Amino acid sequence: MTNVHRTTLVVHGHLAMQESRLAAARDRRHGLQIMSFEQAAVRLAGGFVRPIDDESLRAAIQAALPATPMGELESIKALPGMIDAAADTLHKAWRAGIDLTARAADHPRLGAIAGLEAAVLDQLPSGMMRPLDIVAAATARIGHAPAVLGPMELAGLTELSPCWRPLLQALTAQIPVQWTAGPRSVSAWLDGTGVTVARAPAQTPGISAVSAATAYHEAIEAMRWARSLLASGVSPAEIAIATASPADYDDHFLALRADANIDLHFVHGVRTVTTREGQAAAALADIVVRCLSQSRLRRLAALCRDSGPFEMFPEGWLRALPTDAPLSTAGAWNRLLVRLTPEDWPDGTDHAPALRACIEMLAKGPEAAAEIGEAFLRGRALAIWRKALLAGPVASIDATLETLKQDDGLEACVSVAWMPASALAASPRRFVRLLGLSSSRWPRGIAEDRLIPDHIIPTPALDPLPVNLADRRDFETILATTTDNVVLSRARRDSDGRLLGRSPLLAGHGDETYLRRNAKPVHAFSETDRLMARPQEFAAEPQAVGAQGCWRDWRQAEITPHDGLVRADHPLVLAILGRTQSASSLRRLLRNPLSFVWVYAFGWREPQSSAEPLVLDALGIGDLVHMVLDCALRDLEAGGGLVSADTETVEAAVARAAQAVAADWESERPVPPAVIWGRTLDDARVMAGRALSYGDDVLPGARAYGEVPFGGSEPKSDTETPWDASAPVTIPDTGFNIAGYIDRLDISGDGKRALVRDYKTGRPPRGEIRLNGGRELQRCLYAFAVKALLGDDVAISASLLYPREPVDLQLDDPEAVLAEITGYLRAARTSLAGGAALPGPDTGGDYDDLAFALPANASATYCKRKMPAATERLGEAAQVWEAE
Repeated sequence: MTNVHRTTLVVHGHLAMQESRLAAARDRRHGLQIMSFEQAAVRLAGGFVRPIDDESLRAAIQAALPATPMGELESIKALPGMIDAAADTLHKAWRAGIDLTARAADHPRLGAIAGLEAAVLDQLPSGMMRPLDIVAAATARIGHAPAVLGPMELAGLTELSPCWRPLLQALTAQIPVQWTAGPRSVSAWLDGTGVTVARAPAQTPGISAVSAATAYHEAIEAMRWARSLLASGVSPAEIAIATASPADYDDHFLALRADANIDLHFVHGVRTVTTREGQAAAALADIVVRCLSQSRLRRLAALCRDSGPFEMFPEGWLRALPTDAPLSTAGAWNRLLVRLTPEDWPDGTDHAPALRACIEMLAKGPEAAAEIGEAFLRGRALAIWRKALLAGPVASIDATLETLKQDDGLEACVSVAWMPASALAASPRRFVRLLGLSSSRWPRGIAEDRLIPDHIIPTPALDPLPVNLADRRDFETILATTTDNVVLSRARRDSDGRLLGRSPLLAGHGDETYLRRNAKPVHAFSETDRLMARPQEFAAEPQAVGAQGCWRDWRQAEITPHDGLVRADHPLVLAILGRTQSASSLRRLLRNPLSFVWVYAFGWREPQSSAEPLVLDALGIGDLVHMVLDCALRDLEAGGGLVSADTETVEAAVARAAQAVAADWESERPVPPAVIWGRTLDDARVMAGRALSYGDDVLPGARAYGEVPFGGSEPKSDTETPWDASAPVTIPDTGFNIAGYIDRLDISGDGKRALVRDYKTGRPPRGEIRLNGGRELQRCLYAFAVKALLGDDVAISASLLYPREPVDLQLDDPEAVLAEITGYLRAARTSLAGGAALPGPDTGGDYDDLAFALPANASATYCKRKMPAATERLGEAAQVWEAE
């Protein structure tokens, strides 16, 4: 067996280790061990010695901090960021070789930090040591260095923390130690240590400087530059993009990487929340920190559908939840779970108990964060959750998750690399682009330590390798070690539009090239970039042709297919005309044919939000009042009847109804804040009381019905109806069947008279109205439906009641109005069947729920431009717009 001669190569950073190991494997350098100097010290110390890793340190601080007196820091030790600040301070002190215990008497703050250090060390395993302790243990075993380490080479380092320098000097007495500096600067402390310094002349790459519009533009230009190098045959492993503060550009490069389809390796890792597992942890953190709501539960269930309690639920189980309900309180969830039946679930099985267990677990809050994470997360998502719990307080776990990073899964040695400048300085590449060379970003400024300020321990002593000097040193090192080409890039403005100054590091590197944001790129980085740079080529794409044609058609005064023209007798149009209509659908047909097709043919709906509004809109208030009226009316009719009820009885029934409706509403729909919601319920009670007390036309012995279904509509309650609700109701000579709910119907005791009343919660019109341009159809259509179902011998009166005033508007001669409506509906049917699905007077208006599908500011531009031609094309169908 051949003896292998052991040697040690010390490098800095994960990328340098990967590339050095690849190079060693290619050169068949058996016996070469590649590690950091800290790892070499641990190896020499032997036994079960380990360095203190960041996660273990944070866990120990989190456990020790509550019970450790912190003196003047006591008031802030529970705040978010304290664990991070304490870990940073301890690392600085350890790297600088400062013995906190020995200096505890110098200042109360140092005494507190020393006490925390002692408590933290008690929490850690005995084999996990500080750098000073590792150096002491390794020095005691220094005689084993030839066998354990062999000849040592330190390559690519520009500095070494003071805590390791005594060990390095001691090693020179046992083994050959070479500091391979190459063209890098060499620190003066190496003189006299016995370390052999190997120098090399600096490289002379081609250096150019450019300025981009913003940081995002810088990232785009960097991707174009990388693509051009790849296209010219340069290996991805020879291309690097770097900056002093990568976090400023990470999101930009993450988005551009997906568009460009380039393997861009993030050497420093990607944020965990950019991955699916990170998003699952973030969704759970949102619930733990901000309480449970339906939208948050849906997000969590979508990301964790195959793990934890959610895996036992059937596919599509979220359909059992009412989409509009915020479900932001425990009471709302309880009311929902009580109402759910097996028929509400996709598989016909009652999963309410399992869902209740999930809700109860999620409602435990931050105190049970660890238990909640173990219950709902698996695999990498659970590992991310555990790491976040160690990194900061549970109360701010959502903010902690934003800062966590993980490996992006790409192989560094075969990818274009995006990295911090410090990593590039330790592992050079042939082609380099440096970003962020503005006065505030590179070099970065020096900041005092958060727990040990300069007046306690001078900053140069606590942090002998400050970030501003490191940034300058890394910049010089990169220029000296890059062989082929370096591009120096800066942004002219920040994201808010403020001008940015030039970095002093750019001095002496020539004039910079001004890159315009909208300039045609020399080499596009993606298909999107290529098409945007070649308008003529993009114009030939089907998507562009269609968009351009639509754009032109919208700006013509003539009616075009992009305005709603379809072929005559289109099967889909005929199908929606043949469906059973409602008063609201017929109104939409008369006043907005285009929207009629969008809603009933395409199935388009306004996106609904489950977020709690500040106030209810007009439609929401109307629904609330109608529900209170229906509930109160059923209550009164179950007693002595509305006709015999006095004011106190009506008010009591309305109060009970409002309470019941409010409970259901809070379970199924978004509600405003408590104070505003209470005022809204008060207003609803007042209007409902006025509506039920209004008695200008009291029928003798009348019985009142609310929300009366007709034409096939399903009853909303088990209350008796005055007719067969499934019987069809057909408007003569139009081909339309109608269905709906009559707000209130009073029938006299002898059955000879009936009062049809429709409630309106808005402001009453200034004068009398009949059809009001096609807006008002309910009175006439409902009166016709009542007459058709009760018989021609029943005298019908129809009215609109505005309880806010109150004002009651009677409809004179309903039969004549019906004949007029019949003509308009017949014309509208003929027009739409002929292909005229065109805009009307309600298109783009304040109450057009599909205005977002129209051109911007449609009511002021598009609709005014198209209305004359649309009116002419609709012909007789447009005459209803002028009806009084």
